[in-house]
Amino acid sequence: MALKPRILIVEDESGIADTLQYVLSTDGFAPVWASTAEDAIAQFSAELPALAVLDVGLPDLNGFELFRRLQALPGGKQVPMLFLTARSDEIDRVVGLELGADDYIAKPFSPRELVARVRTILRRSARPLTTAAPAVTAPANTPAIWALDEERRQIRFYGKLLELSRYEYGVLRLLVQKPGRVFTRDELLLQVWGGDNDSFDRTVDAHIKTLRAKLKLVAPGHDPIRTLRGSGYALSEELPETL
Repeated sequence: MALKPRILIVEDESGIADTLQYVLSTDGFAPVWASTAEDAIAQFSAELPALAVLDVGLPDLNGFELFRRLQALPGGKQVPMLFLTARSDEIDRVVGLELGADDYIAKPFSPRELVARVRTILRRSARPLTTAAPAVTAPANTPAIWALDEERRQIRFYGKLLELSRYEYGVLRLLVQKPGRVFTRDELLLQVWGGDNDSFDRTVDAHIKTLRAKLKLVAPGHDPIRTLRGSGYALSEELPETL
């Protein structure tokens, strides 16, 4: 018998946690509950869950900071995470996406909707990134700028290894594959997120923003990613060979 996917629920309100544990368990999952960030870190370290649901308003640590700490643990970056919060402000939503969260749901919410999103995230994360794209090789015309290692899922920019989330890697991988080629948001969603990522509409923009920040740390005077308003994004073909 296949093991049930373990879902870590980090929520300080026992009533909400009980409801989530009930609906998840009846839907074929194995939920575990942590009421504090400290407990969540301990449970996450002891056994990696298939997915983590993180409340932003925890008593001992902000949920965004908890996300960062869980990501820093061994294997943490491979665990999909969903933010759960009473705040519906767009700024909180965008912050979560920029950190690399897989989804965001605001209270009050339907427990069944949350379960559906959990299933969507797990289905999406089980598929290889950019399954519709052919194998990537470094563009012959820019050997000193970009270097891709698909086995390690790593990209170097001017020789510097970039610390990328799995979705940042997927987006940049596509752009590097075809410098100058314009990718629409829909194409990026389809090839990186699998096309079923309609739970938030600024996902691509948020990841482009974090990619630009990371690339700017390496090459402060350059912006390798071009924005074509109303069209999408493309990798610049006009970068210098060396810095």
